[in-house]
Amino acid sequence: MTWQQSASPLHRFYSCLPYLLPMSAGVIYGAVLFQQFPLLIFPFIPFVWLYGNVLAFPLVPLLGLTGEFFLFMGLYFLVVRDARVPHFIRFNAMQALLMQIVLFIAQLFFQVLEQVSSNALPSVISSIFANTIFIGTTLLAGYAVYQSIKGEYSDIPTLSQAASFQCDL
Repeated sequence: MTWQQSASPLHRFYSCLPYLLPMSAGVIYGAVLFQQFPLLIFPFIPFVWLYGNVLAFPLVPLLGLTGEFFLFMGLYFLVVRDARVPHFIRFNAMQALLMQIVLFIAQLFFQVLEQVSSNALPSVISSIFANTIFIGTTLLAGYAVYQSIKGEYSDIPTLSQAASFQCDL
């Protein structure tokens, strides 16, 4: 995907920031890998901190609203929907939000499977799902950040098309 505008270094930096949201939310699925390979957690310590202190912080406990919800809504309404923000930043913010939605659906999937089966899922199956989600999220967000640093639009099938559609509305 290419558009006419070139991205300035500041726009490249700003377009990388929204990917902190799915990276931090996806780090909880890496718990099995972190137990098996303890040194693997060191590059992810900032994401663990961000998840524990910002995303999971209950801002409105009665309604169950956390910092993750407010960051999501803030990015959507203040960045993606604002036509004054450059298209490159809006596209990357929307793509990060779509990754976050996929992670939310995966979380719901885990909860439904645990409710349907009388006990928890067998540990092998749940760890395979969790590892796949963690590695997939890390690779997708890493690829998108790399493309943003280069100043190019990341081309992730389905996510990029949906993000460009939302930004063009």
